[in-house]
Amino acid sequence: MLLVDKPQGFTSHDVVARARRALGTRKVGHAGTLDPMATGLLVLGVDSATRLLTYLVGLDKDYSATIRLGQSTDTDDAEGEITDGADARGLDRAAIDEVIASLTGSITQVPSTVSAIKVQGRRAYELARAGETVELRGRDVIVSSFVVDDERRGPEQPEGTVDLDVRVSVSSGTYVRALARDLGAALGVGGHLTALRRTRIGPFSVDDAIVLDPEQPERARAALLAPGAVATALYPSSTLDEARLRDLAHGKRITVDHPDAEVIALLGPDGRLAGLASVVDGTARILVNFPTQEVLS
Repeated sequence: MLLVDKPQGFTSHDVVARARRALGTRKVGHAGTLDPMATGLLVLGVDSATRLLTYLVGLDKDYSATIRLGQSTDTDDAEGEITDGADARGLDRAAIDEVIASLTGSITQVPSTVSAIKVQGRRAYELARAGETVELRGRDVIVSSFVVDDERRGPEQPEGTVDLDVRVSVSSGTYVRALARDLGAALGVGGHLTALRRTRIGPFSVDDAIVLDPEQPERARAALLAPGAVATALYPSSTLDEARLRDLAHGKRITVDHPDAEVIALLGPDGRLAGLASVVDGTARILVNFPTQEVLS
């Protein structure tokens, strides 16, 4: 696995292409996209470790962002056209905090019309950009934290706007630009996202990520995380002796440590990842096997 700090202006696919060139392999995938305007943590799986990506997609995430109150856009972010707005400079902080509190906790959120959600087999953003009306259903999400770090109302701001620098912790599937839209709508002035940076996915932080440069392949290789290290950051682990490792390879159920765990990482005697398993009545039922050789060894 590779933790990458995605630059602004790059698509997630651009980052995957860079990783393929730097690491000399076609088998690279990512665990959750970032819009081109966004920066921050993108987790890549390389070769056999792409099997772990499924187990990363649903993790909670942290973002830092800037929300502009006083303007709405047709994409809920700065890449869209301004569609509406009202002077936000008269808003007091108490009113802003009250709406933020209502957007914190378990909420129902309607995703942005330019999201990647599929509607009758097509991406919502494809329909929206083709001029079709897109109606998305609300979905239940959790906003664990929604904090304002700074606000800007000075003359350097676009007329009638207030910028809020915020930090949010959210469940998978939450759209931060929808939070910006809903905050502005509830305050009656409109709102959209002007900057977004993903700083955490589950136990993984952007502080440990690299800016990927295909001209420096040795740096990318040095930053690779072994599948075993990733799996044990996500789940309890059990180290198997050779006999139980053979039983696992032959499809037999084996007893493991942590009998109450839902999912467990199974390691060989050398610490390499042998597989992930569900635990039923104290025995492991394999979910996915891993090859015994190290990725890109």
